Amino acid sequence: MTAAVLKVLVTGATGFVGRHLVSALLDKGFEVRAVARNVEAAQALPWFNQVEFVAADIQDPNLDVAALAEGIDVIAHLAWSGLPNYQALFHFERNLPLDYAFLKRVIEAGVSQVMVTGTCFEYGLQSGPLSETVTAQPNTPYGLAKHTLRQFLESLQRQQPFTLQWARLFYLHGEGQNPNSLLASLDRAIDAGDAQFNMSAGDQLRDYLEIREAAAMLAALVARRDVAGVINCCSGQPVSVRTLVEQRVAERQANIALNLGHYGYSAHEPMAFWGVAERISQLAGEQHAA
Repeated sequence: MTAAVLKVLVTGATGFVGRHLVSALLDKGFEVRAVARNVEAAQALPWFNQVEFVAADIQDPNLDVAALAEGIDVIAHLAWSGLPNYQALFHFERNLPLDYAFLKRVIEAGVSQVMVTGTCFEYGLQSGPLSETVTAQPNTPYGLAKHTLRQFLESLQRQQPFTLQWARLFYLHGEGQNPNSLLASLDRAIDAGDAQFNMSAGDQLRDYLEIREAAAMLAALVARRDVAGVINCCSGQPVSVRTLVEQRVAERQANIALNLGHYGYSAHEPMAFWGVAERISQLAGEQHAA
């Protein structure tokens, strides 16, 4: 007797992470109901005809959430408005209450496995290797809103049990990334034939993942209902910003000078921090072995 195919509701399906997660879920044999505001953006993606697409705003209080969640086994909640403006107050003034209200309605509709993407910014200015057991100390409105959403959902669990998987994302790069992000800006400078690339001194240590690898991790998590709590979605390897840039320049075989120190350091990020990847590595290894 074959196991039933799980159906996953993916919010933010046309976003940077969402578009790749949908592909990873389809590769694993899941059925996908993909939700995003813009149907034109979805139609441009290779998986559009392989999913059930719903054009909707999940923050709309009049949205028929029960209909959206009908037949769904797992929700992968990636939607979050207004990034990469990490300092804006709307993260907790608007996004936090509206996203919580949406997720609560999804759970009340009968979806009992909830995977939400968090952020390494929940750790705040803490340095070094950061495991999931480290107490969150967010120092940005974005990090605070995500951290508080998790606390809200954990409180809801005590009234209505469900599985909560909190996937804490670190620094992602790859196809579909924000055009103003570091590597996208570098690629644009290389393509334009610029003589130099302005950047910080580059000695900050960060935890980087290529987006397809991150999406595979998230898909592996969705497949494991028995895994709950906070899970760092990271490489576990500290890499300097300068090294990351130099690697991309070498990959592109580009002749461009790095203007190190042109920009200062970010005030809301520590100089050196990275995720402890033990939980996600074990999970990915078990998936691979299976």
